[in-house]
Amino acid sequence: MGRLTRRNLHRLLAPRHIAVAGGAAAVEVIRQSKQIGFAGEIWPVHPERDEIAGVPCFPDVWALPEAPDATFVSIRARSTVDFVAILSQVDAGGVVCHASGFAEAGAEGRALQAELVEAAGELAVIGPNCFGLLNYVDGVALWPDQHGGHRVERGVAILSQSGNVAHSLTMQRRSLPIAHVVTVGNSACTRIPELIDAMVDDDRVTAIGLYLEAIDDVQALALAAMRSLRRGVPIVALKSGSSEIGARTNLSHTSALSTSDDLCTALFEHCGIARVDDLVGLAETLKFLHVHGPLPGGTIASASCSGGEAALVADLASARGLEMPDFPVSAREKLSAALGEKVGVANPLDYQTYIWGDAEKQHDCFSGLLSAGFDQHLLVLDYPRLDRCHGEDWHSTVDSFIAARAATGARASVVSMLPEGIPEEVGAKLLEARIAPMQGLAECLDAIRAAGKIGRAREQEPPFAGIETTGPVRQLDEWESKRALAAAGVPIPQGLVVDADEAPDAARELGFPVVLKAVSATLAHKTEAGAVKLDLRDAESVRIGAKYLRRLSSRLLVEQMATDVLAELIVGVRADPRFGLALTIGSGGTLVELVGDSVTLLLPARREDISAALKKLRVYRLFTGFRSKPPADLDAVVDAIEAIAGYATSTKDTLVELDVNPLLVFERGVLAVDALIRARPDTGTALTP
Repeated sequence: MGRLTRRNLHRLLAPRHIAVAGGAAAVEVIRQSKQIGFAGEIWPVHPERDEIAGVPCFPDVWALPEAPDATFVSIRARSTVDFVAILSQVDAGGVVCHASGFAEAGAEGRALQAELVEAAGELAVIGPNCFGLLNYVDGVALWPDQHGGHRVERGVAILSQSGNVAHSLTMQRRSLPIAHVVTVGNSACTRIPELIDAMVDDDRVTAIGLYLEAIDDVQALALAAMRSLRRGVPIVALKSGSSEIGARTNLSHTSALSTSDDLCTALFEHCGIARVDDLVGLAETLKFLHVHGPLPGGTIASASCSGGEAALVADLASARGLEMPDFPVSAREKLSAALGEKVGVANPLDYQTYIWGDAEKQHDCFSGLLSAGFDQHLLVLDYPRLDRCHGEDWHSTVDSFIAARAATGARASVVSMLPEGIPEEVGAKLLEARIAPMQGLAECLDAIRAAGKIGRAREQEPPFAGIETTGPVRQLDEWESKRALAAAGVPIPQGLVVDADEAPDAARELGFPVVLKAVSATLAHKTEAGAVKLDLRDAESVRIGAKYLRRLSSRLLVEQMATDVLAELIVGVRADPRFGLALTIGSGGTLVELVGDSVTLLLPARREDISAALKKLRVYRLFTGFRSKPPADLDAVVDAIEAIAGYATSTKDTLVELDVNPLLVFERGVLAVDALIRARPDTGTALTP
C-alpha cells in the first residue's frame, strides 16, 4: 500500500465528512451515523432527489462541498465502478462498496472487479460485496443496518471476511469493548494486512480479532502480524473452513499429514497470532487481551467458595498446560489470617462461606490471593438471576475484589462458570477497574493460555514466499535422496548400491544384519510395494531377497540394519504456492497417517521452534525415558531436523517435497533410513549428490 492510499485509509476509517449514494442502505447509513453521534457533515448524492432521510441531496460528486473523506456506495455493480472512478478523480479518501456482483459472481464479476481496482487508483476501498465499517471511538457508522455496539474510548478491532459474523459480534453481551469493526468482503483493494497496519496506528486499539475464511497473501499477513506484535497489539484469529492448496499428486506421507488447516495453524504460530475455535472464544480472548494484554507465562491462582468449582478449575487448567503453583509463604499467611483455621489454604482456593457477606474479611482474603504474584488471579463468581433474586452479597464481593485489586495492582479476572453468570452492568464495572469479566471458565482458561502464547512469541523472520509447484517434477531415488541429505549433515546408515548378484558380497562387507531395498525413482512407498527386506542375517537370506527384489529394480541398496531403536519420526518438507516451505514433524513408521501425531512449522524455523514442536508430539514421551528405556538423544534429533530444514531452504526454488520416514532415534544419535525428494527438473547440482 502506497503512502497516499495509507493516508486515505485513515481518512476512511475516521472521516470528517461522509457521502452516501444508494437507496434503502444509504438511508440506513444516514440514520446509523446520526444515532452513533457522528460529528461531521453527511452528504447524500442522488441525481433525482432533493433529500434523503431529511438531509439535503447533491446531484453528483462534483457538486459536493469538498472531496469526502468517506463514501458509502450502495448502487448496482456496474454503476459502482463508474462512481468510484469519479471519487478517485476528486481525491476522495476512501469508499465502502456495498454492492455484490463482483468476483464472487463468476468470470464476468471478476472482470468487473478488475475494472473497480483500476478505477479506484489511490482510493482506500473496502469491499466490494461487504457490509461496511463501524468506528465506535470516533462515532462513524458506514453500516446499512442496526448494530449492537456503543461509543467507547478504547477497545478491540474486529476485521472480518464475513459481514454477518461481524454483525453478530456487535450484538455480544459479554462486556467486550469494540473500537472498530470492518467487513472486507472481496478485499479487491484494501485487504486484512493493510487494515491491521491501520489499527496498529491507532493507540486506542488494544487488540485485533480476525475472522478469516481464506488467506490470500500469507507473507503480507505475516508481516502485518509481526509489526502488530512488535507494537504490543495482540492478534486473535478464527479461521473457518479449509481451502484447496492446489490440485497435485502427493506421493509423500508429509503431504497427507500436513493439510491446509495445519498450514494456517503453523502460520499463526510463526507470527504470534492466537488461534481460537469459535466466536465465543474470539470474544472472550479479545476481552482478556483488552484488559491484560499478553502474559509473561501461564501461572494462575484461583479462589471460589466451592470445592466443586475449585476442583473444576484445577482440572481444566491442567488440561490446558496452565500451572497452579502453591501460594508463596507471605500470601499463605495473609490468606490464613483472613480465613481462620477452619479453612485450608491451597491453590485453587476454596475460601468457603465463612466470610460471605463480610466485606472487610473478603477484602483481606482477596488481597492475600492477589499478592501471590502469578500471571493471573481468578475469582470464580456466578451472579444469581437478578430478575428473580437479590444480588447484594455478590455486589459486595465484587466491590471487595475491586478494592483489593486496586491496592495490589495484580492482574485479575472475575470468571463465571456459565456465560450468563456476569450481568453486563457488572462487567462494565469490572472493566473500569482493569479487571477482566470472563464469562465461561473454559473460555477464560483458553484466553489465559492464548495470552501466554502471545507473550512468549518472539519476533522472527517472516515465512518464505509462496513457491511455484506446478509443472514437471523429477523424483530422486532413495540413494540419491539420502546422499543429498547426508551432504547437508543428515546422518544416514552405511550402505552400498549394487546389482542383485553383488548383494551378498556387499552384505558381508557391511556386516550382518542388513536391510535390502529395491532402488528406483518410481518407488515412493517401498513397504507397500514389497520393495524392502529387513533383518537379513546371512548371505543366503540376502541372495533370496535379492532374487525377489530384482523384479522391481536391477539396482539394490544394501544397508546395515539399525538396532536398539527408541522411537521413529517422520520429518518432511513440502513447498506450497501460498505458504512457502512447510516442515512437518511427527510419529513415523508405516502407520504414520493412521496415527496422525504431527506438528507443522513454516520455514524458516528456529531451533527453539523445532524443540517446542517435538514436545507437542505424543511420541515425545519415548524421548524422555519411558518405562525401562533410556532417554533419547534430543540434541541429535534437533540437529538432524535443522539439517533437513537447512537443505530445504537451500533448494527452495526447486524443491517440491521431501520426506524422511523414518528418522530413527537412539540413545546416541539418529539415522535417516528412508528418504524421498521430489523437485522440478531444473534442479541443478543442489539436489544431486
